[in-house]
Amino acid sequence: MSNMSTHSNMERLEPVESPVRRSAIGRKFHAMWKAVDRCDKRISTSTFGRIFRLEGSGHPKEIPDTSFFREIRAGVTTFATMAYIIAVNAIILSQTGGTCECDLVNRADCDNIDSYKACKENVRLDLITATAAIAGLASFIFGFFTNLPVALAPGMGLNAYFAFQVVGPNGSGNIPYRVALTAVFVEGLIFIVLALTGMRQWLVKLIPATIKTATGVGIGFFLTEIGLSYSAGIGAITGGWKSTPLAIAGCPVEMIDPDTQMCAGGIMSSPKMWTAIFAGGLVTAYLMSFRVKYALIMGIALVSILSWPRNTSITYFPYNEEGENRFNFFKNVVTFHPIQHTLNALDWDVTKNGSQFALALFTFLYVDIIDATATLYSMVRFCGVVDPKDGDFPRSTIAYCCDAACISIGSLFGCSPVTAFIESGAGIAEGGRTGLTSMTTGLCFLVSIFFAPIFASIPPWATGCTLVLVGCMMIRQITQINWRYIGDVLPSFVVMTFIPFSYSVAYGLIA
Repeated sequence: MSNMSTHSNMERLEPVESPVRRSAIGRKFHAMWKAVDRCDKRISTSTFGRIFRLEGSGHPKEIPDTSFFREIRAGVTTFATMAYIIAVNAIILSQTGGTCECDLVNRADCDNIDSYKACKENVRLDLITATAAIAGLASFIFGFFTNLPVALAPGMGLNAYFAFQVVGPNGSGNIPYRVALTAVFVEGLIFIVLALTGMRQWLVKLIPATIKTATGVGIGFFLTEIGLSYSAGIGAITGGWKSTPLAIAGCPVEMIDPDTQMCAGGIMSSPKMWTAIFAGGLVTAYLMSFRVKYALIMGIALVSILSWPRNTSITYFPYNEEGENRFNFFKNVVTFHPIQHTLNALDWDVTKNGSQFALALFTFLYVDIIDATATLYSMVRFCGVVDPKDGDFPRSTIAYCCDAACISIGSLFGCSPVTAFIESGAGIAEGGRTGLTSMTTGLCFLVSIFFAPIFASIPPWATGCTLVLVGCMMIRQITQINWRYIGDVLPSFVVMTFIPFSYSVAYGLIA
């Protein structure tokens, strides 16, 4: 009995050591993480947190599962998935020639004039600054006034319509670049009137609930398609020919037949695609399965860093003219290019192009009101703030007015219509629920004005798998559709399929 008592006392007196002894670095990291967590809680429960209705702030309508650093992380994630727009939008819009002048009948020959080419390059640099500035300003304004985690920027699709159908390559379209900007400005003003009179809210309520759900699912498929494409993804699919409008790809870009747009060989052999799948897809999915914070950002950063060395097969800076231009811009790291050609370039003399001006205005208005409204609604539905009773969401009138005002402001910078970005779903998937998310995205865009060489050098295959993963999360709501009633199934199916296959949210809803 005495021995048992002695043994028990020894067990109580001797410290029990952990099986794994913490290192000094581990203890410091743990202490630092605890300090960050305390800071997060302190901010979230402060007056600042109350303004944005963070959890624990004491606001009567505080939003559950929200915290300051979670919103910041979500905003950075959204920015990382949207950063491609800085370079891509500038490239697309600069194809119009902007305010550069060329009097040749065949506008394609304008590119053979050195002065015109130099002017177009300056327009492209202008538009890089303009895109980052308007995306930053619009996202910050939208987040501050609406407290919604939705980022805004010049919309893909609308910019292509603006550049290639309205203005045309080198100004070969129906109306000049300056007049087209005026049409965009007026469109924004009309949008404000529609929002204040409740017309946009009425349009949302007019759309059946099952179609709203199908729109969100369709956008998920759309994001997946974008993530698998060459232009903004990993290059696993391409536009086919005749009987196969969509074909498997994965070949190096130089092996794509310019006539059929299909791979002439080397299918699924692109090292860029496989790097993106493993480093940006599987690694990110593995981290997400363990609920690792910053998983999406880690995947994008990893693929980007792997793609920057020049002597590799996956480099974003190959030894050709395009690669040299990218690398020379990338080497600047920190720079600022003032807007010289596209700032306040509106032309109000529309008498010469009256009918074409009206056509462009109403086309922008029609497509944008459907596209922007549906995208915005799908994003707020994704973050769970839609009222199931009336189908509306908090501060909807303010949201629509902010969106409309930013369209007009964007035209003053020389950009095509600004709209809600479906890539906002990446930030929402990362936990973003308040306007702090979009404000963070906006600040990142504003900072990127000075670090544009870095952010413009994030290759499309770095964000491709992120878009696929976000699309996967968005299509989960497909179970909310009543699949037993043909009246819900048929229109829902048409919307879900036409959005990705027409490459447009608006066309999907029209169908």
